[in-house]
Amino acid sequence: MPNSLQIALKNNTDSDQVFAYITGIAIQHDGQRCILKADGRGLYFPQNPPKILSPLTEDCAIPLGAPGNTVTVEIPQIAGGRIWVSRDGRLTFFLNPGPALVEPSVLNPTDPNASVDFGFCEFTLNDAQLYANISYVDFVPRLPLAINLTTENGPEQNVAGTAADGLDQLADALREQTRKDGWPWDKLIVSKDEKALRILNATHGGAVGASFEGYFEPYVEEVWARFEDHPKLRINTQAAAGNLPAKVVQDELRVGDEIFAKPNTADILGCNSGPFTTGPSPTRNAIIPRLAAAFVRSALLEADDHPSHPHTFYRRDPTNHYARLVHNVNLDGKGYAFAYDDVQPDDGDDQSGKVNAGDPVLFTVTVGGPR
Repeated sequence: MPNSLQIALKNNTDSDQVFAYITGIAIQHDGQRCILKADGRGLYFPQNPPKILSPLTEDCAIPLGAPGNTVTVEIPQIAGGRIWVSRDGRLTFFLNPGPALVEPSVLNPTDPNASVDFGFCEFTLNDAQLYANISYVDFVPRLPLAINLTTENGPEQNVAGTAADGLDQLADALREQTRKDGWPWDKLIVSKDEKALRILNATHGGAVGASFEGYFEPYVEEVWARFEDHPKLRINTQAAAGNLPAKVVQDELRVGDEIFAKPNTADILGCNSGPFTTGPSPTRNAIIPRLAAAFVRSALLEADDHPSHPHTFYRRDPTNHYARLVHNVNLDGKGYAFAYDDVQPDDGDDQSGKVNAGDPVLFTVTVGGPR
């Protein structure tokens, strides 16, 4: 595994004002928070600031140049990394005491980045591998991203992202879904100058007045009723616990020896609260992603064995139409639309829009989508 990796940043937009920022934790530097410098080689290590929301002491924006241009940078081993990109406006990062990096927020309307067209992909480069993905867990940006990984010994890996007009396609589809079912999918659309700027995940609906309270509860009742009378549900933990039988007994879902109460809509959308809160039990922690994903995808009444295959996903209402439509507008159907969108059967097709390998040579991020 290399100690460093080249990243090619390609400007496929129609703008010459596109900038990249690479943040993360420097594994080879005692886990310090770092930002790649504007030269694409050195690391800037923020120091403890005197007060909250202090500015960075160095400009770390990497200009990508004219449309069609590619800038190649080099990173050391980094954990929890993000490659941020913006178009027609720079991003503003701050420091809080710690130091803690204050990243751009799409949920705070007073954030200086709120009206900037930006997005990001996530990555980790460590001793074992490069792992990277396009994330829509928080929002879908107007600015499309695609990723590609070339390796020493394996085939190229590609995640296509959306087309240049992908956000408009998604916005139209969400408006149509609201016309069909009356739920506030359309309110997830954040606009600027009467054009969609980004679309928030339904998890963050509260930030834009889009309440989904009570949305999934009818489906939960259907699931509970089904598995009282049809106790054939099985969860493959894909871990040491193996396949576990599941059934509803006394209004609780029992998966092996683990007991789960009914989740509510917030639990299902967020995948990290109520019965989906992780804890000390490795078996329970292996069940949770697979069970939560089956609820998000409304797949529990479509198959007895989970994780199930994609043809069982999003086939009934209620379902997570944000996740469904995000996959629809991605050119290859791939992208992290919720926290456990990487859950798949052992022989299944990845849905999450990730690339990974232990022998990476070049990681390419294309900004702007195919035209």
